[in-house]
Amino acid sequence: MIEILSSAALATVQDLGRTGSLRWGVGTSGAMDNLALAAGNLLLGNALGAAAVEVPVFPFKVRFGEDCAFALTGADCAARLDDQPLLPWWVHQARAGQVLTLGLPQGGAQRGSRAMLCVAGGIDVPEVLGSRSTQLRGAFGGHEGRALQRGDMLRAAGAGTASRTGFGLVPPALALPLARDGVAAVRVLPAAEYMAFEPASRDAFWSGEWKITPQSDRYGYRLDGEPLRPIAPMELRSHGIVPGVIQVPHSGQPIIQMRDAQPSGGYPKFGTVIEADMWRLGQAPIGSRMRFIETTWDEALAALDEVRAWLDKVARVVALHRGAARV
Repeated sequence: MIEILSSAALATVQDLGRTGSLRWGVGTSGAMDNLALAAGNLLLGNALGAAAVEVPVFPFKVRFGEDCAFALTGADCAARLDDQPLLPWWVHQARAGQVLTLGLPQGGAQRGSRAMLCVAGGIDVPEVLGSRSTQLRGAFGGHEGRALQRGDMLRAAGAGTASRTGFGLVPPALALPLARDGVAAVRVLPAAEYMAFEPASRDAFWSGEWKITPQSDRYGYRLDGEPLRPIAPMELRSHGIVPGVIQVPHSGQPIIQMRDAQPSGGYPKFGTVIEADMWRLGQAPIGSRMRFIETTWDEALAALDEVRAWLDKVARVVALHRGAARV
C-alpha cells in the first residue's frame, strides 16, 4: 500500500479519462497531462492508461508500504526518495518504508505545473463508467470520488513484483517543443462562432500573449488579455462542449475548458485547442503566459500523429531496456 502523508490539495487519481460518457452528461476527467501519464506507464510496462496520482500542488509526500517500482513524469519537482535525489522521467525502485517527497517544480521557462506518480501495475481503484479517474464534480471515481487526503491508502496493483528500473527518457517538452516568439504556445482550430467576433479581436487573439489567471483549475483556464468583442451580442442555447473548447463570456476574457469541464455550455465558442496540445496546456503554470497558433484540421491530425509517433518511440526504447526486444 502507498500512504498519503501530505494534505496538499487537489492531488487525485487519474487515468486517460472517462471517454464515451458525455451523452449521459458526464465529463471526461482524466490526466491534465495525458502524455506524461502514458509515458510513465510505458516506462513501467503498464497498460498505457493505467491510473496514477496527479499532483498539482507541492510539496507532496507518500510512504511506500511495500517494495514498488514507480516512475515520475510531468513537472520536475526535485523529487527525493528518503534523502536520495531522483531524476524526473525515470523509473525508480522504492523499498518498504521509504518516503517519496515531491518539492516545488523546477526548470525556469520550461517549468511544468503537475507531476504524475505512476506505480507498477497502476493505482488499483474501482472502475466507474469505464474509468478510474476522479470526477470531482460528481464525486465519484478515483479514491472515494475526491481529492487525496493525509492518511489515505492506495494500492499499487503491481507492488512487490520484479520490474526493470534505472532508466528514463527525454521529456516531450524537449522532444516536441512548441513556442511562438519565445512564449509557450498551443495550436487552435477556429470554432463555430469565430467569425462572429470583430476582426480586430480575432487578430488580437492570435497576436497577443494570454495570462493564465489564478481562477484556473481542472475545470477551466480563465485567461487575461485583450478582450474579445463580438460584432453583435450573442445569446446561444446551451450546447455540448468538450475539453479544449475556448468560450468567450460577456467579459470578453476567454475560458479554455479543461479535463473536468462540464459537458455543456452556452457561451460563444471562439476556438478549440487541438487534442495533441492539451498536455502542453495541462502543464502551463498559473500566472504564466501563452500564445495561440491558428491551425487546420489536417495539421491537427498531423500533430496527433506526431504525438503517437513519440509514444511509439518511447515504447521501443523501453522495450529495449526491459529486455522485451530480445529474440
